[in-house]
Amino acid sequence: MLLSSLDITPADLAERAGWELKPEGACKGELCVPLAGDARASAAALAERLGMPVVHDEIHRLWAVGPSTAAGRALETAVVPELVLPDLDGNELALSSLRGQRVVLAAWASW
Repeated sequence: MLLSSLDITPADLAERAGWELKPEGACKGELCVPLAGDARASAAALAERLGMPVVHDEIHRLWAVGPSTAAGRALETAVVPELVLPDLDGNELALSSLRGQRVVLAAWASW
């Protein structure tokens, strides 16, 4: 979720991240996480409690928060599936062919 401020309303939290604030804490479906006072209004405190990463872009004055993990880990596994894509010349390049090398994958989507 992208924010221009770390102050977040309960309606924004529910609409944009799927977490609803209830007396028992932040709830998503059957899962509820107890919250202290400041976690109810601050996206940073809420993100920390829910295991959500928070990144700040000073140039554009935006905050990126999420996704929630509830278990404290963003990744379920460190195993990358096989990926085969065309290189700049149209030849197939398998990600596994780069094993042992540092690789940066950049992804972009228009939405």
